[in-house]
Amino acid sequence: MDNQYQHPSPPPPPHDVAVVVVPLPAQGHINQLFHLSRLIAAYDIPVHVVGTTIHNHQAKTRLQGWDPNSIPNIHFHNFTIPSFPSPPPNPSLQQTFPSHLLPSFRATSHLRHPTAALLRRLSSQTRRVVVIHDSLMASVVQDVVSIQNAESYTFHSVSAFAIFLFYYDGMKKTTSLLEVEESVENIPKDIPSLEGCMNSEILEFIAGQYEFNKLNSGNLYNTSRMLERPYMNLLDRILPNKKHWAVGPFNPVSFLSNDRHVCLKWLDKQEPNSVIYVSFGTTTAFTDEQISELAFGLQKSNQKFIWVLREADKGNVFEAVKKLQLPKGYEERVRNFGLVVREWAPQLEILGHPSTGGFLSHCGWNSCVESITMGVPIGTWPMHSDQPRNAVLVTKLLRIGVVVREWSKRDDVARSDTVACGVRRLMASDEGVEMRKRAAELGGALRRSMAEGGSSRKELDCFIAHISR
Repeated sequence: MDNQYQHPSPPPPPHDVAVVVVPLPAQGHINQLFHLSRLIAAYDIPVHVVGTTIHNHQAKTRLQGWDPNSIPNIHFHNFTIPSFPSPPPNPSLQQTFPSHLLPSFRATSHLRHPTAALLRRLSSQTRRVVVIHDSLMASVVQDVVSIQNAESYTFHSVSAFAIFLFYYDGMKKTTSLLEVEESVENIPKDIPSLEGCMNSEILEFIAGQYEFNKLNSGNLYNTSRMLERPYMNLLDRILPNKKHWAVGPFNPVSFLSNDRHVCLKWLDKQEPNSVIYVSFGTTTAFTDEQISELAFGLQKSNQKFIWVLREADKGNVFEAVKKLQLPKGYEERVRNFGLVVREWAPQLEILGHPSTGGFLSHCGWNSCVESITMGVPIGTWPMHSDQPRNAVLVTKLLRIGVVVREWSKRDDVARSDTVACGVRRLMASDEGVEMRKRAAELGGALRRSMAEGGSSRKELDCFIAHISR
């Protein structure tokens, strides 16, 4: 048998309820579920995190705000699966979805049997086994239905707004649509379609998970009703047979760091709200021409910046990484007001630093939640998946961001003047000042929602009470 189960530690003692967490092996997905594991473990419930050896190590290495080895009731299970292709990203493809990661996604099918073995072992030791799985890992946990004292919950890694729109698209031309539309008066009419957001391969992969998601007992979201109440309420209405819990933000809302990264030391020397943080996540691949235009745009903006410039993740992030090229002499020319970082950067801590006043982002939901939590407005430059719709949520509905790169112009190179204009609008305009004020207020409210008595804390308490019933 190709799969070998490796015990990370002695078997845990019997417990009333055990939770098994199954992330998709992509950084934005893994990160969110690791943070959720910490929240659940705080209720004295043992949490078992399932993954490949590579991807669990990836998540632990990059985790911010807490030490995953410091919480005794979080147990990491490293499963060995057959090797899978790990091709480099191809920035020349017209479709910007990171299709080079699909081999690692497909390889997760080999996690099914060792995960089922773990579930059966835990089911004999506990009154109830609760599985929380990424929506794109539903087939891996399909054996839950064969275990009498087990149940599963789907985690959606995107905003409630994006999930609602997915169902809303499917409801068009149905009799139930009118009632929903009457409740969504403020949704813009020009919402981007899903065309260009994903390629046929990932759509096929998603479709393969859809049937298994129907087996769940409810849905979890990394958001707060304080932040997305209209869309959570709509999900409650259009999916009344499922329970929905908005228990975010998952990420720590305050943290102490013993090892201060070079970025944080650089930020210590800057004025409050004077620096724009530039990062396009772990799946964005830019051409050399686009990197050059972005570089000159940041320079032209005359705004201080931290730019994380790394090759997009491969399926195995520990393989050699290509160094992306900047225009000759660029880093020397901007050294008085810009810092280019070519290694993994502590994004959460950078966003939480008082000198950071804006975030130029691809609008992945993980990044959006971290930025909103820290009260930092966003310059939007969506690349694929749910990102164009998250950009609408940020700019038009929450009004804590500006459009730097129009999704409708995704097939063209964004020129330096466009970049400079967008950055100045966010960082050096009266409009930007107002957005920063709104973002700070929203961030404060979001952090309070996780405190005792807050809406998200109440919802998390409700979920814990439900699975412990």
